[in-house]
Amino acid sequence: MRLHICAVGRLRGGPERELIEDYLHRFERSGRALGLGPVAVHEVEARKGGGMREEAELLGRVIPKGAVICALDERGKLLSSPDFAGRIAGWRDEGRGDLAFLIGGADGLLPELRDKANFRLSFGSMVWPHMLARVMLSEQLYRASSILAGAPYHRA
Repeated sequence: MRLHICAVGRLRGGPERELIEDYLHRFERSGRALGLGPVAVHEVEARKGGGMREEAELLGRVIPKGAVICALDERGKLLSSPDFAGRIAGWRDEGRGDLAFLIGGADGLLPELRDKANFRLSFGSMVWPHMLARVMLSEQLYRASSILAGAPYHRA
């Protein structure tokens, strides 16, 4: 199953980008044997003043047809890392070809786009900057593949 991180905003160079690249590289190495990966990162950027509607249109263009859509949203469901791994494995085992994670801009995701998601995932009730949400998602993807592979990275 191919994974897609579809995010509003462009991530510049720096420590966040390095962390994301490191975790996604680790994920792809461990996930390959599990039928997970590769991960593609799709960044979209609305014109100044374009707002949530334009961001949603741009995100909609990069979501693969037929993909499972998982929206990152503070109103979403809180999952433990093993439950997150299980959710990904379940979609893979259902034969889903693509899984798209949506990360909105400063104002979040347009409600209509958020409502189209198959699943809404929360990293807690706090709001996180998109660059940190990407880091946390990347780490959790690697952690999920480690859990599914039985590797010792995750210590419960």
